[in-house]
Amino acid sequence: MSGALDGKVALVTGAGAGIGEGIARRFADEGARVAVAELDPDAGAAVAAAIDGLFVGTDVSVREQVENAVETTVSQYGAIDIVVNNAWGGGALGRVENKSDEQLAHGIAVGYYGPYWAMRAAFPHMKARGWGRVVNLCSLNGVNAHIGSLEYNAAKEALRTLTRTAAREWAPTGVTVNALCPAAKSQAFFRAIGDYPELEAMADAANPMGRMGDPYADIAPVAVFLAGEGSRYLTGNTLFVDGGSHINGVAWAPDLDA
Repeated sequence: MSGALDGKVALVTGAGAGIGEGIARRFADEGARVAVAELDPDAGAAVAAAIDGLFVGTDVSVREQVENAVETTVSQYGAIDIVVNNAWGGGALGRVENKSDEQLAHGIAVGYYGPYWAMRAAFPHMKARGWGRVVNLCSLNGVNAHIGSLEYNAAKEALRTLTRTAAREWAPTGVTVNALCPAAKSQAFFRAIGDYPELEAMADAANPMGRMGDPYADIAPVAVFLAGEGSRYLTGNTLFVDGGSHINGVAWAPDLDA
């Protein structure tokens, strides 16, 4: 039985766990050959082995490593059709006035520059083939300016601006660029609430569907759509895959330490 991504080559960053892993596994199930770009070598290699994919050790805050991930993918598979910018490695929750310059710089490097470098490196290959898909993982956190995660919010909203700008500029080339804002219990989610475990139940209760999503079953199918032929006339959009959280906004006001 053929899959929606048969014959396509995809690079997924941060695919060693969480949403990235769910997308990588779903892409492979849909027939794509997948390069797993991951900072954690054990996690990345394990996912790549499970899906018969390619592992490329990558710190997305380092331009040379991002560019190497793209070129290694092309060298191994002969093309790169899809880029999913998912990787994140931010810090703990904290108030604006307590954020350090280093936290902000790291958040922007991982959440904005990493995707930018990947897109810039992949675009010539996609343009030459007249077909390409970029899926950028953004967040309702940034749209709603949820408290406690300044560096994440800023990076994700900058990435949405990059998404729309690239979509407009690249529209004539056959390359589409879209943003996906998920609500899921990812590794990043659990890292963010690490010091406030009670926030997991709060997040479930605040969701209109009463639960946070599953990376493979709830988020990845929408990424497959954005990465496939069916989305060929869709570009520059933000899709909220969040159980309806975006409709009226979610009251996210944890009691952070002063």
